[in-house]
Amino acid sequence: MLEIIRIHNELLGTYGDRGNADVLAFRAKLAGIKARITDIAYPDELPSTGDIYLLGGAEDAAQALSLEAMKKKMALNKAVKKGAVVLAICAGFQIVGSTFISRDETVEVLGLLDVTTAPGTRRLVGDIAVASEFFAEPLTGFENHGGVTTLGSDATPFGRVIAGNGNGVGGVDGAVSGNVFGTYLHGPVLARNPEFADLLLARALGAKNLPASIEVNDELAQRYAKWRRSVIK
Repeated sequence: MLEIIRIHNELLGTYGDRGNADVLAFRAKLAGIKARITDIAYPDELPSTGDIYLLGGAEDAAQALSLEAMKKKMALNKAVKKGAVVLAICAGFQIVGSTFISRDETVEVLGLLDVTTAPGTRRLVGDIAVASEFFAEPLTGFENHGGVTTLGSDATPFGRVIAGNGNGVGGVDGAVSGNVFGTYLHGPVLARNPEFADLLLARALGAKNLPASIEVNDELAQRYAKWRRSVIK
């Protein structure tokens, strides 16, 4: 049974990122993979035995509370060492970085990605399209953040920005290290880009891609992908 863990949705659910868990469970079912979603609330202990962990977007106060809870036993870091997959969106992306600089202090965060986030000079809001080496077609999403995220030497960009802002510097969005993926794409990103959900499922199964013997037939997602290709230049 594949366990999908949704972390602190009451804190990290500002932009509907909770839907990423539902998309993963749905795509897993289509592919014949048994999966369950486990919601871990802020007061709960985070298990380190999950297969896929999801973090979403939040405002500053909620982000700080979530980080405080996760730093107590560093369960997410332990899960990653065991091979777990992580998808961290926006505030979640900043939480799994190495350093977060606020207006009055520098905070050491979880250190799963070698990135540093600092306040920007303007809010980065709007539609975004990203070309990523992991996919044949660009991904789309919506961004809304005030932070600027700079990659360190041990981080690889998740993708190159075609339209929008992404990290706010370097023309890139997000970062990747092993099975840890960070991005600023809301949407929810997996609903808008089901191929990304399939990649995360494959990684959780220990494969590069979903096995060829597993056919995922999602007509609505395929129709959306066709439309998306027609509008992205």
